[in-house]
Amino acid sequence: MQADKAGTAGLRRAVERDLRARGRATLDGLEHIVGGLGTAILAVVVLLWMIGVALACLVGVGLFLVPTTARAVRAVANRERARLSRWGPVELIGPGPVPYGPRAVLADRSVRRELGWVATHGTFGLLVGLLGATLPFWAVRDITYPLYWQLLPKGEASAAPEFWAVHDWYGVFAVVLVGLGWIAVLIGLGPSLARLQAWPGRRLLPAARDTDLSLRVAELTATRAAALDAHATELRRIERSLHDGTQNRLVAVSVLLGAARRALARDPAGADAVLERAQDAAEQALAELRTVVRGILPPVLADRGLAGAIAGLAANCGVPCRADVDVPGRCAASVEATTYFAVAEALTNISRHSGARHAGVTVRRQGDRLLLRIDDDGDGGADEKLGSGLTGVRRRIEAHDGRLVLTSPPGGPTTLQVELPCGS
Repeated sequence: MQADKAGTAGLRRAVERDLRARGRATLDGLEHIVGGLGTAILAVVVLLWMIGVALACLVGVGLFLVPTTARAVRAVANRERARLSRWGPVELIGPGPVPYGPRAVLADRSVRRELGWVATHGTFGLLVGLLGATLPFWAVRDITYPLYWQLLPKGEASAAPEFWAVHDWYGVFAVVLVGLGWIAVLIGLGPSLARLQAWPGRRLLPAARDTDLSLRVAELTATRAAALDAHATELRRIERSLHDGTQNRLVAVSVLLGAARRALARDPAGADAVLERAQDAAEQALAELRTVVRGILPPVLADRGLAGAIAGLAANCGVPCRADVDVPGRCAASVEATTYFAVAEALTNISRHSGARHAGVTVRRQGDRLLLRIDDDGDGGADEKLGSGLTGVRRRIEAHDGRLVLTSPPGGPTTLQVELPCGS
């Protein structure tokens, strides 16, 4: 009997996990479809401009507009590259600058591929985006049909899917079933539609192999320099902490012990007070040493793991904070430490500067990538350049070949997204 209950509970948990995974995949797919719809609209505008320039080239006037058109195409293509890179799994690195002159522009292979992408994404990508973005609207419209169908004029009491008229509650419930069908279609086809919409960009927008390699070398050189700077900054911080704090405490302990030793011969009663002061100074020195050690590699990561460490940070946050960590297994110690410091710095900024009422930390592992997202409903306007401490966090992340994206418009909300490689 107990075995049957345990099996039923395990099956229920498995079903719940599957439903949550499908829900996240559907929402992610819908997010990517809407983002692709935005770049598709830009592609349509550029495509119409290209057609106008091509017609103007028939009389020779449009040749002067070819370089400007190529730069507009490159700008829209770069937005799509950034969108697809955030989605993963492969970062799309764009080519170099647009060549100068109409002939050089038309001879450039990257420009020709981008022109093909604009034509494809501005037509096929737009249709896929419109289909995916309207599926939720259709579902909500049909499911809520019982709430408003009687308010429609008597002569216009047609169902939301306008291929039959509704005259009674049986027809109303049939419309609701159609709405549930739209939800099933969205769950089943949403992620596939997002991948289908992104396929032309993944096929046409990657740079040539030699361009990709040279830019990758430059990027790795820059991140290595940033990692060395971050390492030097960390060493200076540790040195200052030891010199200004712990060392002074230990010097005070040494002086007090010497004074107590001399007082033992002259005033044994006074020596006890001096020894008590020396003990206090020694305890303060130990506390500062523990603080320095935690700044290097927090012991809580080894004791409780990444989930427990982040839960502790969320519990100690100055605003109510929800922590949702789902990372099966352990990542490299350096990756976990970087994630921990990123969360600690972000929550410190939220407590001190954001004016938020709620915050959330979400950590997921997808394949060989660790994804971190920190949200708050504060005032927004966060800027790395204003001494928020996020510059040091970015250097740590880029040293691991990761990415950090900060979105904080004035008025909020603020979202910090981090992606770190963590092995397969």
